[in-house]
Amino acid sequence: MKKIFLTSIIALSSTVIHAQTNPIITKWLQNTTGITGRHYVSGNPTPIVDAVLANVQTVQYSTNWVYVTTNGIPAYITGPFLDGNPSLATSQAGAIFKFSLNPTQNTGTATPTTGGNIGLFKNGVALFDYRDGVSWRNSTGSLCGGPINPPCMGDGKWNRDAVVGERLGFDCSKAHPAMGNYHHHQNPSAFGLDFNVISTVCSTYPSDGLYVINPNEHSPLIGFAYDGFPIYGAYAYANTNGTGGIVRMKSGYQYRNITARTVWADGTDVLDGPAVSATYPLGYFREDYEFVSHPTDPSYLDDHNGRFCVTPEYPNGIYCYFATVDANHNSAYPYVVGPTFYGNKTAIRVTSISEAVTTLGTTNFTDSNFKITIAPNPAQDFIAIQSQMLENNLKVELIDGLGKVIKTSQILQGSTLSIIETDTVYNGLYFLRISNDIESKTFKVIIDK
Repeated sequence: MKKIFLTSIIALSSTVIHAQTNPIITKWLQNTTGITGRHYVSGNPTPIVDAVLANVQTVQYSTNWVYVTTNGIPAYITGPFLDGNPSLATSQAGAIFKFSLNPTQNTGTATPTTGGNIGLFKNGVALFDYRDGVSWRNSTGSLCGGPINPPCMGDGKWNRDAVVGERLGFDCSKAHPAMGNYHHHQNPSAFGLDFNVISTVCSTYPSDGLYVINPNEHSPLIGFAYDGFPIYGAYAYANTNGTGGIVRMKSGYQYRNITARTVWADGTDVLDGPAVSATYPLGYFREDYEFVSHPTDPSYLDDHNGRFCVTPEYPNGIYCYFATVDANHNSAYPYVVGPTFYGNKTAIRVTSISEAVTTLGTTNFTDSNFKITIAPNPAQDFIAIQSQMLENNLKVELIDGLGKVIKTSQILQGSTLSIIETDTVYNGLYFLRISNDIESKTFKVIIDK
């Protein structure tokens, strides 16, 4: 009897410890501050505050599953979507996503990614793959499907890359809504933070993303794919055992050497697509890429866009996907996950939970030793204050030479950016004070218009 009781206690303790340490339970960004979503309307650079809770609302778990409840709305500002998209980022009304606590490799035929959700970022925002539902129609010599002439169907042989074809419709955070479902197809870091900025949307509608790329640090865990394996940002340890310094994770895909679109990379003869041209350059279609293995260089990823790796969250190692970027930090195909899953796809969206679960508590974290970047300095019309993603709010104060606080702002939970407009502030030397509940840092800034 005592032995049975002791065995039960050990099993229960093991379950509790597993829950406390499994990142797919503990690493979601739960809303502890009541922050709501915000959005821009085209023509108005002042964001509108929405009455929808941002980030993740609830995390619950059982022995084998974790349930993540979210409205699908980020803390960073969404919109505007300047390609005529009439939709706004809309609440998904407490959607519940069910993920396996024990992801496994698929040893059979790899499962292709699909349109719609294929993963979830840690703030509860959807991940889509490369596609946008548009493909070439050979009989009419035109694009069809998706948002382009919806009654018209493409052949599905030359499929448009959403990151290329819909770029003008992404907001500063590199995302947009599909029928209200706000989602990223790519690395969720703001356009304005890339080395080579390929979108001007941040200039008029400054916004943010899920994290800030830092080439000197292992990127944070930013989400989970539908097979339960983790997704990281763009940089990681060079070697799979966690050694070798920090390097950029590189896509194993490259442009094919083609001028005509008549066959796929594997030699399959298909209905022709348009010739490579200025209108339809290489990379416009997913089939313009081919995978090349780099077995001697572990910084190159496999054909699922991942590899086995040791990370801060998984010291014993696990298979990881990465949000790949090029040397200029512009998104690189296949972007996050795909075109097939590494593991067995088990995650689904459910309407209710039909088993006994434990609810993970929320904690108001404080961030010590926070890292801050101020730009531009000297400033003219605005000052951007950038941090790593925070679990709680940071207070931002602009102080004049007499010690008077003349402007205030915040870097909000789940965000990384605050903008202080200085167009009405006189030229001179000022101070920016950034503070949380534990510490504060002060920076000198010059305003010179």
